[in-house]
Amino acid sequence: MSKADDAKNLIQQAFDKALVAQQPLARKNVERLRRVHSDDTPQELIRRLDRYYLAGITASGGASGAAGAVPGAGIPAALADAMLFTEASVLYTLSLAEVHGTHPEDFERRKLLVLTVLLGDGAVKVLDKTIGRTGPYWARRIVSSIPMSAINKANKVLGPRFITKYGTKQGVLVLSKQVPLGIGAALGAGGNHVFGRLTIKSARAIFGEPPASWAGDDREDEVPFGPASGNSTP
Repeated sequence: MSKADDAKNLIQQAFDKALVAQQPLARKNVERLRRVHSDDTPQELIRRLDRYYLAGITASGGASGAAGAVPGAGIPAALADAMLFTEASVLYTLSLAEVHGTHPEDFERRKLLVLTVLLGDGAVKVLDKTIGRTGPYWARRIVSSIPMSAINKANKVLGPRFITKYGTKQGVLVLSKQVPLGIGAALGAGGNHVFGRLTIKSARAIFGEPPASWAGDDREDEVPFGPASGNSTP
């Protein structure tokens, strides 16, 4: 098996693991954010999630870009960054689902929701063709109204596309990181920031407008974006 295949397998494993591990964390994340920022409307809390998400992935991109300046370290550092980016993006998407009151409990529906956000217009075109219907705001339909046979079919098409797309993007960053320390860090951070902005834009199109007000839940302290590591929020 080639190094490229190994990398794709690791990203796939990180993605599947995040779909399971980040679901309960996303729920707790939103509950805690609501307690700490009790005056936030759903829209305001989403903007807060956007900022945390962008800050987290930009920082990880800068760190891996800096590591890429060390001979022989660039590819492992970039792969680690791709896995962290994947985990953070899953947590971000599932946290948005909580704010919108859309709870993808089934693994395959959760997977399709996240893939659709991360792949954007390309995923929407596949859904239009697979489901046989078009229209905005796919999130609620993915979670509640699309037959499982169609969900599974779409996932089989989109899963490999996700791995290829993000593997290719990360490959571009690997090349950019084989440069002096400061430049590599800037390119790594900048690349992740751009990818994050695209994810946020795609999420807006998939989820639509947030609810105007909260239904009301118990609330706790806030946690950060990224893997379930127990670190404090920036």
